[in-house]
Amino acid sequence: MIQGSWKALVWIGLSQLCALSLWYSASVIAPELIEVWNLSSNLESWLSASVPIGFVIGALFSSYFGLADRFNPRKIFAISALIGALVNALLIVVNSGFLGILLRILTGIIIAGIYPIAVKILSEWFPRKRGLAIGILIAALTLGSSLPHFIVMFFSSVSWKFVIICSSALALVAAAIVSFILEDSPVKSKKRPFSLKVIKKVVMNKPVMLANYGYFGHMWELYAMWTWLPSFLAASFLAYSPETPHWFIALSSFLSIGIAGAIGCVVGGLISDKIGRANLTIISMVISAICSIIIGFTYGQFIWLTLIIAIIWGFSIISDSAQFSAAVSEIAEEEYVGTALTFQMCIGFLFTIFSINLIPIVQRMIGWEWAFAILAIGPILGIITMVKYRYYEFNNEKL
Repeated sequence: MIQGSWKALVWIGLSQLCALSLWYSASVIAPELIEVWNLSSNLESWLSASVPIGFVIGALFSSYFGLADRFNPRKIFAISALIGALVNALLIVVNSGFLGILLRILTGIIIAGIYPIAVKILSEWFPRKRGLAIGILIAALTLGSSLPHFIVMFFSSVSWKFVIICSSALALVAAAIVSFILEDSPVKSKKRPFSLKVIKKVVMNKPVMLANYGYFGHMWELYAMWTWLPSFLAASFLAYSPETPHWFIALSSFLSIGIAGAIGCVVGGLISDKIGRANLTIISMVISAICSIIIGFTYGQFIWLTLIIAIIWGFSIISDSAQFSAAVSEIAEEEYVGTALTFQMCIGFLFTIFSINLIPIVQRMIGWEWAFAILAIGPILGIITMVKYRYYEFNNEKL
């Protein structure tokens, strides 16, 4: 264990928590933005999907040029968080939906310099047994992504602009932490010149790609659930009891996505280091697939039943996320770990664009009762590939 690694984890996790508040800063105030920008309700899903679209563009650019392996990742993170704070703040003065969505796409591009880069930084501080460490990091990401729900819960009556201001301020805090408090790992990766061979090495590494395929299935489900679960809970709770207070709906979303998800990440990291990455991901995807199918049957039913299943789903859907990244960071050659991680996230988030936009279409056609069931396709396919990956993990353990 590198001296100071756990201290570094605290600062990396805190900066990740603050910076990732940019992700859903606009989604939680979508009704207000639709009104201000005069958008049709059909464009709400594109407002949510704009950040993943930008993330895919940014991650593709980053992985193509191998930025995470060629430059100091801490500096990339700090600069990205600073620019992200400024771009996010511009939403306050924009009156055009077209410009607003473009700013959200740009925010996604910038986040590609935050999330995968944080995993790269962490891999330098934890060269071995990094399942728990990355689990804690993804827990910070989960809490950070759900922070806007927490802010709305207390300040929804003030102004939607307050949510934007808070998320930008948090991103500035993240930039400050990484710039002035977090130190570079004493064990540094060698800087590599750009080469298309790096991407080819990632694609040709069969165990890495099996872990990637599992991750792609996981991502098909994750962000569509995070995006639309709050809308489902609101519709379900109000159908059961029209007097349900909005603060309770916001709290339920924060508990299901943020709190349950953060706990799931840490627990998943602890367990995976003991039973193996593959076994943990398989268990998690089995539970999340079941939840995605059955939660629709609770629509309009007893509120606490719906909330309990939502919390279980929120716990299981993210508990395996860190382990796909941990697997790639351990199996990929050191020379292209950063590029491999960014490539994994790039393709994974590409899948989220389709699933995020598919949910409202299915919901309008057949209702909330079956809307989430299509998300089970991802974890089911992910389970199949991770069963194959388990063979490589087992042989690697023997070595």
